Amino acid sequence: MNKIKAFSTRNRKEILRDPLSYIFCLAFPLVMLIIMSVLNASIPKQANMTVFRIDNLSSGIAVFGQTFVMLFTSLTVSKDRSGSFLVRMYATPMKSSDFTIGYITPMIIISFFQNVIIYIASFIISIITDVDLNIGGMILSLIILMPSAIMFICFGLLFGTLFNEKSAPGLCSIIISLSGFLGCIFFDADSTGGAMLKVCKSLPFYYCTKSARACVKLDFSAGAFIIPIVIVIASAAVLGCLSSFVFKSKMKADLS
Repeated sequence: MNKIKAFSTRNRKEILRDPLSYIFCLAFPLVMLIIMSVLNASIPKQANMTVFRIDNLSSGIAVFGQTFVMLFTSLTVSKDRSGSFLVRMYATPMKSSDFTIGYITPMIIISFFQNVIIYIASFIISIITDVDLNIGGMILSLIILMPSAIMFICFGLLFGTLFNEKSAPGLCSIIISLSGFLGCIFFDADSTGGAMLKVCKSLPFYYCTKSARACVKLDFSAGAFIIPIVIVIASAAVLGCLSSFVFKSKMKADLS
């Protein structure tokens, strides 16, 4: 346990030491939150477009912010693999599971506080724009957002394990784009319907946003919350197992 704690602390410091992590993981989501809120104010009420309204946007941006935690997870892992750090660490009694937990745990903590800051900013915007935002729903949503955070972090761990520090961020950018659009953060697929909605529902990003939004509104119906959160948890579990298996396989290959 002490070995995992020390490794987790090291990884957390590596992320927080990088100024770019504050720009992408914190500043950029907050800027998007403000820009989309300003955009919403310019949309006529007759358009009945609510995707950019703060009660919908807050949880969407929270999910979007998690994709940048994924990016820095992949960078950390890929840099450790390309250098001699992990090779030296392999000589210690640590198991592959210790390494994966040591990478995932600090990222979950960072993602949690990232979402706290986003929700605080959202609440301030809700007061300015005179939109009701349920405080209890937001607090509960911080917990509900953790499975999606784990899912994205495991994406980062998987890409960082399989690819080098030049290729991994490029693959993460694809996931960032897919989650932003097909996750219905900046696009209302439910209103559009048709083939686009079917595509969105075929990916877990849609359910990440849907479950978080439902939680903020305290809507715990099966279609709005229960089914989406089950899909998110299942996706996180599958990706967690897959990324751990790939890391263990790569570790064995490096040691042989």
